[in-house]
Amino acid sequence: MSDAPKKSGLNPIIIIGALFFVFGFVTWLNGTLIPYLKIACQLNNFESYLVASAFYIAYLLMAKPSAWLLKVFGFKNGMAVGLIIIAAGALIFVPAALTRIYPIFLLGLFIQGSGLAVLQSASNPYITILGPPESAAKRISIMGIFNKFAGVLAPIALGSVVLSNIDSFNAKLATLNSAEKVTQLNELASRVIVPYVLIVIVLVILGILIYFSGLPEIDTDHEDETLAAANSSKTSIFNFPHLIIGVIALFFYVGAEVIAGDSIISYGVAHHIPLSEARYLASCTLAFMVIGYIAGIIFIPKYITQQKALVCSALLGVILTVVAIFAPKYISIACIALLGLANSLMWPAIWPLALSGLGRFTKIGSSLLVMGIAGAAVFPPLYGLLVDACKASQGPEMAAQISYWILIPIYLFILYFATVGYKKGKHIIAV
Repeated sequence: MSDAPKKSGLNPIIIIGALFFVFGFVTWLNGTLIPYLKIACQLNNFESYLVASAFYIAYLLMAKPSAWLLKVFGFKNGMAVGLIIIAAGALIFVPAALTRIYPIFLLGLFIQGSGLAVLQSASNPYITILGPPESAAKRISIMGIFNKFAGVLAPIALGSVVLSNIDSFNAKLATLNSAEKVTQLNELASRVIVPYVLIVIVLVILGILIYFSGLPEIDTDHEDETLAAANSSKTSIFNFPHLIIGVIALFFYVGAEVIAGDSIISYGVAHHIPLSEARYLASCTLAFMVIGYIAGIIFIPKYITQQKALVCSALLGVILTVVAIFAPKYISIACIALLGLANSLMWPAIWPLALSGLGRFTKIGSSLLVMGIAGAAVFPPLYGLLVDACKASQGPEMAAQISYWILIPIYLFILYFATVGYKKGKHIIAV
């Protein structure tokens, strides 16, 4: 990389931290949007989890265009472009709310995800390269605190507006005729307009500030002599099997993270917790992620390597999921919230392990990892589909609970990457 980031001290970290806050706030609004749109647009479980699909599928479809945008605009201006794209997606929520047409909401979410794909493609390699590789997970953990702290605030902020008095609203809705019901649902849908207009304003302002900031550029094509010699025979990104396995691990991890964060509100409701109370559960999951990130900052790499932290996280994910499936109501819900702790160090560890040794292939490697975020478009709807499929025979409580079996193979694959996969095709000690 260039020397500029080193000379800029704290400033680049503050700027990237602000961007990670934006990632978290916009992303973790989805946990509130799922139950909200389920009521406002009268959806089943599978349909409601298409919120996650529309949002995260953009990472798969836009990863390559994101790399092109960064090549054309550079990292700093590319980040500004990403923020404006997110603002455009948020603005689409206004006509979506006025018409109460679910596909328009999904379109807005897809565009927001597209903008985030650009931001992720720029910010994650930036913070990974901005310092020694052995402490990359520590730096990403610092960014994770910005991200997940925003995630703690987002469901509370949006939920206080769109889910206000929602239990009495649901009870009233059941007593209305068709015309009255439509009127009330239209009123509910309109609640989302003011919050998203405010989001648009903030995103545009931040985009302008980023554009005129002193954020330095980085050179991801630079390789030192040792790395250049090691990669001299490499002609394709597919010459790095550890990266490909890392992309798959990230695909599974993001699916698990979003299931834990986005399903816990509905899971609480399935266990007869009022929605007015259950809406805070997503913030609990994100709060545990913040605790995990703080632990990463303290312990990595001084007391534990990022590779060993990933092993511990995967094992904890398996244990908590098994307990959640078999434990009674409140213990089970607590275990799903605690998955935030298990998930917290996975992202910070997977990125540096997967990007290790890529040199001039770092940009395309980063794009592939961003494509892996599309796992969140696949696994939450599958969870919702399992809940719908099991509901008739098991009842809503058990259906929601046993459907968490979907998490077990996810965590086992991450454990494979943490123990074996990260070394595939490499002859160096992992950082």
